[in-house]
Amino acid sequence: MKRRTFIAGVGTGVAATAGCLGSQQESGDGVVTVATYDSFVDGEEPVGPWLKEAFEERRDDDVTVEFQVPEAGVNQYIQRAQQDAPIEADLYVGLNVDELIRIDDELDDPLFDSLSGQLERDDRVLDELRFDPDGRAVPYDTGYISLVYDENEVEPETFEDLTAERNRGNLIVQNAQQSDPGRAFLLWTIHEFSADGYLDYWQDLQDNEVRVLGSWNDAYNAYLEEEAPMVVSYSTDQVYYGDTPRHQVGFLNDQGYANPEGMARFADAGDPEATVDLMEFMLTPEVQAEIAQRNVQFPAVDDADLDEEFSQFAHVPPEPVTFTYDELAGNLDGWVEDWARQVAQ
Repeated sequence: MKRRTFIAGVGTGVAATAGCLGSQQESGDGVVTVATYDSFVDGEEPVGPWLKEAFEERRDDDVTVEFQVPEAGVNQYIQRAQQDAPIEADLYVGLNVDELIRIDDELDDPLFDSLSGQLERDDRVLDELRFDPDGRAVPYDTGYISLVYDENEVEPETFEDLTAERNRGNLIVQNAQQSDPGRAFLLWTIHEFSADGYLDYWQDLQDNEVRVLGSWNDAYNAYLEEEAPMVVSYSTDQVYYGDTPRHQVGFLNDQGYANPEGMARFADAGDPEATVDLMEFMLTPEVQAEIAQRNVQFPAVDDADLDEEFSQFAHVPPEPVTFTYDELAGNLDGWVEDWARQVAQ
């Protein structure tokens, strides 16, 4: 999960170093270079090193997995494609629908291959998590944006509760320009109040002294310091912290915003067959369980063998909501820009 890179004072390990982890061998035959986010490969029991060892042992040949952690995320590869520079990676892990739309808006040539019909296990992915109509990005996990709150101080149940006088100054959110959960929460409010009404709702939040901080880490650390009794976060929060009064999960209007993550093969992958094999491996029940539990997310399939603790403390909203690619394309940038002019100035 992109959020869990480092939490000050919690002891989750050091943040990942940007760049290539492991040897500096170039992508090519026998090497699958995976571009991803830092907490996938570093931190407390990250999934990346486990995945590398398990996949290489399963292959039992000369195929190795290496990781890159680009400082600018997928933007780094957009820029390289615009400059006709080599991508030097085979697989991107951690792609969401917002980034896919940005890629399609900014590039004329495909950055990723369409894998329709090439993945045997693709039909195991839950239909409600699919977000790429062209079959390039294959979901491998998902999170649900929710509130985390202190039940000794607040009891949020609806969107209107957040604008009530009794909750003045009680909510911390993330900047939708900088943060995945912040943008997902913004989209959740648009889903609830429509493109014509969401800015009015945000004005009500501002009038009620909502705090907008930059990243998930910024917001969650402020929450851990008890600067407010509510924060936008993930419905898997109790997997990490347990069922305590300070870590209750709130689904506004019984909803949570689904934010699936996908993996996609670069069009210029040096070893496309081994890359597909790794993607197939990531969709097996055993690996799906490991990804979910180590990444503190939900699996993308329905037969992952999750342990009892995860099943107990990871909460699925009664009504997951989200926007499709087609609904966001042509609208997302404008929504975020209008929000930023009003809220994040």
